[in-house]
Amino acid sequence: MAMLEIRGLTKHFGGLAAINGIDLDIEEGEIRGVIGPNGAGKTTLFNVISGVYRPTSGVIRFNNEKISGLSPSVIATRGAVRTFQRDAVIHDFDVLRNVTVAGHLHSDQSIIKTLFGDIKGSREKDEEKAMKILEFVGLDHLCHELAANLAHGFQRVLGIAIALATEPRLLMLDEPVAGMNTTETAHMTEVINRLHEEKGMTIMLVEHDMKTVMSICKKVTVIDFGEKLAEGSPSEIMNDPKVIEAYLGAEEIVT
Repeated sequence: MAMLEIRGLTKHFGGLAAINGIDLDIEEGEIRGVIGPNGAGKTTLFNVISGVYRPTSGVIRFNNEKISGLSPSVIATRGAVRTFQRDAVIHDFDVLRNVTVAGHLHSDQSIIKTLFGDIKGSREKDEEKAMKILEFVGLDHLCHELAANLAHGFQRVLGIAIALATEPRLLMLDEPVAGMNTTETAHMTEVINRLHEEKGMTIMLVEHDMKTVMSICKKVTVIDFGEKLAEGSPSEIMNDPKVIEAYLGAEEIVT
C-alpha cells in the first residue's frame, strides 16, 4: 500500500478547477517530481495535501489514514510536512533557534518552554538535536547567525532544516531551488539526495528546474490544466509527446 494515496482530488476556486480528479500514489522511500507549466495546479496540489486548502472532492490517505480536510498542523503531526516557496523562517531568530522552535511539534514541551528555555536540560537536548540537523544540511557553521542575514540559498536550506525538526515521514518541497545560483542549487540538490539516500526519506518536490528534477527523481508526474497529463521515469517523460507539447517544445524540458 502506498504511503500517500490520492483519489479523485479536486479543488475549485469559484468556477475554476485548479486541480481536477487527480489520482496519485507515492510509495515509501520514493522521491517523486511534480512538474508542469506555470498555473498547472502543482502548488495547489501541495496546498490541498498539506491542509492549506480543503479539497472540493476526493480523498487523501497518508499511511492508510484519511487526512483530506484536516488542518495543516494536524497533518504535519501525522508526518506529512511541506516547505514553501517563501521561506518559513523567523528572521529575528538565529539559525539554531529557528530549528529548535520547530522541534516543539514533536516534543512534550509547550511552545513557551521551547521559546524561552525555562528547563535547562530540555533546552540543551533540543539544541543538540537541532545541531545534528544543521550539520546534516551543512548549516552548522552558521548556527548563531541571524536568519535574516543568510543568503537566499542558505535560507531555503534552513527551511528544510526547520521541516526536518518536525520529524517528517513525507517531505514535500515546493520549488526548493527557485532563485538559486549554480552553487546554491548544487548544495540543495546534495541535501535532497542525502535525505533520500542516507535517511530513506520519502520526498515529493514541485520544481521548474528540469535539470534538478530529472537528475534526482526516479519518477515524475506531469500536471497540466489541473489534471495529470503523464507519469513515468525521467526518460519517459522527456520523450512523451504530450509533455513536450504542454511545455511548448522539448528544449525547455531538457535544458
